Amino acid sequence: MTDSTTDPRHAHREEGFPAQQQDQPGLTGLTLPTPDHGEASYVGHGRLDGRRALITGGDSGIGRAAAIAFAREGADVAIAHLPEEQADADDTVRLIRDAGRTGVSLAGDLRNDEFAAAIVSHTREALGGLDVLVLNAGYQHDIDGFESIDPDRMRRVFETNLEGMLLTARAAFPDLEPGASIIVTSSVQAYNPSPGLIDYAMTKAAQVAFVQALAEEAGPRGIRVNAVAPGPIWTPLIPATGWDEERLATFGQDTPLGRAGQPAELAGAYVYLASAESSYTSGIVLPVTGGKHL
Repeated sequence: MTDSTTDPRHAHREEGFPAQQQDQPGLTGLTLPTPDHGEASYVGHGRLDGRRALITGGDSGIGRAAAIAFAREGADVAIAHLPEEQADADDTVRLIRDAGRTGVSLAGDLRNDEFAAAIVSHTREALGGLDVLVLNAGYQHDIDGFESIDPDRMRRVFETNLEGMLLTARAAFPDLEPGASIIVTSSVQAYNPSPGLIDYAMTKAAQVAFVQALAEEAGPRGIRVNAVAPGPIWTPLIPATGWDEERLATFGQDTPLGRAGQPAELAGAYVYLASAESSYTSGIVLPVTGGKHL
């Protein structure tokens, strides 16, 4: 657990990461070392008492860290995830329930239009409503040169990161009440794109435009729309991206803090944007990047 006197350079693993490969989607149990989602460190303070949240991609990584934090802050939480991620989802739901809150697992593919919309109604039925929508699910893969872009993999990036996000938000938006919050997981890649992630970076930039545009429409209804922009964060998505041994060994070390981040280090950003503490904050992108500029 860190406190205000902890040197941020040494708060988590400083070394690179060992060579490893996974198929998409990455799984927590196969990710070495295991990411820190705040299981042993996050302490809630009642900032989300009575709230009801839906987190896409909530089974692992940043989504799991947000789910743990939300539950410990007093929220009931539904998570959407791929069927292949059920084991991770079960672990996350257990952590939500261990915090004394209702946890719900919704398995399916956000590239399916019906599923992307249905998770909203399922959440409202299971939790009695929906106050916080976290659009976190994402897909990325390494591209070995622009000419090698694969149309099918490119479409999966666009469909997961943009179409699924839009359809879930569209389903939720009409019935959100004043005080509700929509939070998107964008990326430092929206502002500082890597050539090997060009299609992913394009979707992350589009998400920023989505946040800014929807915030304009949602504000008069008392609904806030914001984004978090993570930098290099150690999640199961990273070993499933297709990077080689050298890339993993140096992952995150080009940040001013000199290391990759852990999912637990983003939890507070999502809690802030979901809570009344950010009541005058809408249309912004909150960077958690290890010091990299947007």
